[in-house]
Amino acid sequence: MRMGQQTIQRKQLLTAALGNRNVTSADIREIRMEPGQQSGRHLHPCAVLGYVVSGAAVYQVEGEQARRFPAGSAFYEPADTVIANFGNASDSEPMTFVAFYLLDGKQELIRMLD
Repeated sequence: MRMGQQTIQRKQLLTAALGNRNVTSADIREIRMEPGQQSGRHLHPCAVLGYVVSGAAVYQVEGEQARRFPAGSAFYEPADTVIANFGNASDSEPMTFVAFYLLDGKQELIRMLD
């Protein structure tokens, strides 16, 4: 018995303009943040794409309003942009996301700032 062919579902999560960047490799990491855990002020020397797997993230570019990303959301952190904070939006549940670091040669993934 042959099953009918099902349509593959494709849902666009994010479009990010990377500009004229050279990407030679990608470093992909699953990151878990405990309830209430925050990254603090930082930047990435490379562009970062992210996907929230579970929980919800809060993300704030310095000088802009904070944004909330629930599970299933994608986000973009431009290279060399100061991120005032990125963290777990919940004080009671953990949050997991996958970060895709788009590297040009050998680069550090994150630089913490004062």
